[in-house]
Amino acid sequence: MMDLLHSGLAALQQKLSFVATDPIDWKSFVQVSSWTVTVFESYLLIRQYPLYSKTSPPKVLEKHFDEEVFRKSQNYGRDKARFSLVTGLLKQALDSALIYGGFYAWAWDIARQIIGYFGYGSEYEITQSLAFSAVLFIASSIPSIPISIYATFVLEEKHGFNKTTPSLFVTDLLKSWVLAFVIGGPFLSAFLYVFKWAGDRFVPWLMAFLLFFQITMVIIYPTLIQPLFNKLSPLPDGELRTRTEALATKLKFPLKHLYEIDGSKRSSHSNAYFFGLPWSKHIVIFDTLIKESKPAEVEAVLAHELGHWYHMHPTKLLCISQVHIFTILALFPAFLHAPQFLRAFDFSNKVAARPPTIVAFLLFQMILTPLEAFVGTGLNFISRRFEWEADRFACELQDRLKDPEMTDMGDRLGRALISLHVKNLSTVWVDWLYSAYHHSHPTLTERLKAMEGFRAKRDGHIKKEL
Repeated sequence: MMDLLHSGLAALQQKLSFVATDPIDWKSFVQVSSWTVTVFESYLLIRQYPLYSKTSPPKVLEKHFDEEVFRKSQNYGRDKARFSLVTGLLKQALDSALIYGGFYAWAWDIARQIIGYFGYGSEYEITQSLAFSAVLFIASSIPSIPISIYATFVLEEKHGFNKTTPSLFVTDLLKSWVLAFVIGGPFLSAFLYVFKWAGDRFVPWLMAFLLFFQITMVIIYPTLIQPLFNKLSPLPDGELRTRTEALATKLKFPLKHLYEIDGSKRSSHSNAYFFGLPWSKHIVIFDTLIKESKPAEVEAVLAHELGHWYHMHPTKLLCISQVHIFTILALFPAFLHAPQFLRAFDFSNKVAARPPTIVAFLLFQMILTPLEAFVGTGLNFISRRFEWEADRFACELQDRLKDPEMTDMGDRLGRALISLHVKNLSTVWVDWLYSAYHHSHPTLTERLKAMEGFRAKRDGHIKKEL
């Protein structure tokens, strides 16, 4: 099996041999393709923008959005669209300038000087790669910090969502930096070591390593990382806990812990989710959701989330991601062994003669920019299908569990979704193309219509049986 895999990968590399031989201006390709994606995304925002001028919500939502709430929702959406348009263009202009000016070649040379100061030479590629990544991390943080400050303390503050204090913002920033170095450093070292150890047969070994890392993060995130930013407390005894535990028991959901998270510490937005290994799951409910919704409605939201578990959506998405990763890794060797690829981005002949793995992989990711835009749209399509499937699961719980108390679960879920959109000032008028490209969830009106269709089909089926 492994020999068959490697022979197939070798055949693919043979077809991609033009990367190392043909005189392709890869720098111009990256510039044109990245600007094409940015212009397209700006076009989508321009398509969406006029919808923020509408003065009334869709008819199906008219009784749920009063005039003042809808006006606030439109203003919030309009401000976020402007912010996204400006920051998207600024980010692309900065990235384009860095590529044009040969920044990545400069950063690799700076990394060489840094490790040289400590007595290491260029033969220590992994060490130089860590220094190179640190230089890129610091450089990318400089423009991102003011953007984050504006988003938090101006945009979110203006519309009443920000609960983050300046000291908490700085603390979160420092914690995220420490985590980036504590986790990112060893991860990158191991990632590059697998490349060197496995040689041209790195694809299956690297996929195994990345899968192991993903599973490890599932285990350590809730116990070691998330507590650094949020407090997870056992959900207090009461109606909501009783409902949740009863629902999990009826569905044979392996619930181990049921938490309330202090999401209000940073924002008034609300949510609920589950995580964990197949045999040990944890449910987390935002304190804002508990305060703003009735226990029966929160139960309906959790029924939707358990629908994802029942239909194995996380596992399916993990499998899809493995296919995605395999495709990227299978294409990469052609660029790793192409000196002229690095020379196109201003790297010296000495560096390009033996392309550093981290540099080649970074530049290769830039080449994939237009492809990743298509992949993202495809993943959104799959994700929206999963959301509809989870909604349907909640609507049909009364049939699945033969429990008359679940009869109105679809109605409760609809009310909960509407309440979440009202409290979060979510946009209710959405351009179809903008939604297809950006949204992993169907729009509220689409979900409500679909749930109405589920109920109508079920009622029709019951009448037919009678």
